[in-house]
Amino acid sequence: MAEDGPRAAEEQDPEPGKSKTFIRLNDLSGDGGRSGAGDKDAGSGDSEVEGLPYPALAPIVFFYLSQESRPRSWCLRLVCNPYPLLSMLVILLNCVTLGMFQPCEDMACNSPRCRILERFDDFIFAFFAVEMIVKMVALGIFGKKCYLGDTWNRLDFFIVIAGMLEYSLNLQNVSFSAVRTVRVLRPLRAINRVPSMRILVTLLLDTLPMLGNVLLLCFFVFFIFGIVGVQLWAGLLRNRCFLPENFSLPYTVDLERYYQTENEDENPFICSQPRENGMRYCRSIPTRREEGLECTLDFYSYNDTTNTSCINWNQYYTNCSAGEHNPFKGAINFDNIGYAWIAIFQVITLEGWVDIMYFVMDAHSFYNFIYFILLIIVSDLSGWTPGLLGVD
Repeated sequence: MAEDGPRAAEEQDPEPGKSKTFIRLNDLSGDGGRSGAGDKDAGSGDSEVEGLPYPALAPIVFFYLSQESRPRSWCLRLVCNPYPLLSMLVILLNCVTLGMFQPCEDMACNSPRCRILERFDDFIFAFFAVEMIVKMVALGIFGKKCYLGDTWNRLDFFIVIAGMLEYSLNLQNVSFSAVRTVRVLRPLRAINRVPSMRILVTLLLDTLPMLGNVLLLCFFVFFIFGIVGVQLWAGLLRNRCFLPENFSLPYTVDLERYYQTENEDENPFICSQPRENGMRYCRSIPTRREEGLECTLDFYSYNDTTNTSCINWNQYYTNCSAGEHNPFKGAINFDNIGYAWIAIFQVITLEGWVDIMYFVMDAHSFYNFIYFILLIIVSDLSGWTPGLLGVD
């Protein structure tokens, strides 16, 4: 009966209609709130983690290296008690060697200076490689708090792997210049060594998505002004003054098909066709000069020329029509939307925009200056300022 007492008390409900089952909240163990060996194991696991020298790091890496085992214990001391000054000195040394390297002269690397720089580069690569291996042994490779779990460590890993690939290709006498350009990323390792710089760079990267609306507005400005430029000036910057089709030259005279200035590529003579209302016509071509002598004679005086007179062949360039070339080696024109965007980009940087405006005014109309002034004002108001583009 003594054994039945507690059992009867448990079976008796203090309040009829209510269940006496209790479940522990936020319990994911699956035992329905029952305490026992599971709680003891969890408690012992927590105590074991708290008893580790570095509780925030992985207890075991590479399946058997614990935090107390060697060489991981040595690597943990180096990682948790770093020497940032040594790393910064190596990074500064790398910047100096990169600045002293001369690609055109050091292709064969036969000079003493190049060999010294090459030895320094080998030392810098070895330092970064050993640093990566030490961190991998101390932290592990894959995981949330392991080596590759940090973004900046991934950058270091990429730089070291690219350096290994470069050395392997050199041993096989294979030229792979694209891999050598990865060297320029080595100074970025300084960001991971200076906490304040890392915070600033991270903040800058976090603000990039916020610039989406600004970029969208700039694209809208580019698109609208590009369409207007194509509709108004497509092909006009090719206008040149040609000789008439039925004009025949003497066999001893060699002239260009169209009038060309001394600096034809950057400052061509762009004329206005009769249907346009531009500011420059073929009749505005300057008089021809030969050996400092101004030519004043016409075609009919060809056989009567002397040492003090010459024929002004420029007066016969009277046919303004579209040619084959645009200014600045064909880069500046409004023939399609792509080239129009290039011209607009140069205008909003305020670098050489006056020349483009003069080309358009000469070929089309004087009032085209309104387009360029409005473009500069709108681009400044939309935030696409010359300072943002890095142009003084």
